[in-house]
Amino acid sequence: MVKPVPKPADALPRFAEERRARILKWLQQQGRVEVLDLARMLEVSEHTIRRDLLELQAQGALQKTHGGAVMLDTARLGFEARAGVLAKAKDAIGHAAAQLIEPGQTVILDAGSTTLAMARSVTARPLTVITNALDVAALFDRDPAVQLLITGGTWQPQQRALWGPAAHDLLAHCRADWAVPGACALDARMGITASDEADAAIKRAMISAATRTLILADHSKQQNVAPFVVAAWSQVHTLVTDRAWPEVAALGVDVQVAGPSSAARLRTRAR
Repeated sequence: MVKPVPKPADALPRFAEERRARILKWLQQQGRVEVLDLARMLEVSEHTIRRDLLELQAQGALQKTHGGAVMLDTARLGFEARAGVLAKAKDAIGHAAAQLIEPGQTVILDAGSTTLAMARSVTARPLTVITNALDVAALFDRDPAVQLLITGGTWQPQQRALWGPAAHDLLAHCRADWAVPGACALDARMGITASDEADAAIKRAMISAATRTLILADHSKQQNVAPFVVAAWSQVHTLVTDRAWPEVAALGVDVQVAGPSSAARLRTRAR
């Protein structure tokens, strides 16, 4: 029997995107939800909930079942499916993060849908970009004001990333102002973790090569733990997300909240 969805203490969501984000949050907490429970707790029709679940399934965020839905491990979804999950939030986060990059800096950009959104928004020039992602490289390959370094390594088609010894070797000989490793899972106590050992290793190499580490993650990544360590919060300078996270801000991380317009930010710098 599925545990009933708890009654939210805060106001009911007014818009579809907010309602679907609430559904995803409950899925993270319980692993599965039922249409009847969601309709009752969100005070909308069962038809509306089914439409929400269909949309979230199309984005790759969940799997519909008879009468409800179960959570998918988004860290193990294909790149296109991951990119569709909370796409508007990722675009806002990427745009806000891009504003942190200044002319003349060097930035290491990992593969990932949110880091790709950031790469699309970076306007600072001149710029040096180091990346293990061909999708990121393709955004800068014809720009004469960008010095582009591609790590090399073995191509991972599902992650759309280059991993392996060649990538590690190049990163070991580079220094950057910012490292932007993709985020699989974030937890206030356990830090940043990844689902794949090789992926975690390349992210650690990026962090080691940079003065500052910038983590980009929508709220679906919060309060999750994966098997392989990427970094402790003490190694992170800034987190750009779409939902305030006071527990992480209290650890000394500059937590910035990107709103739909990328203008709404919460700066809780304690460091």
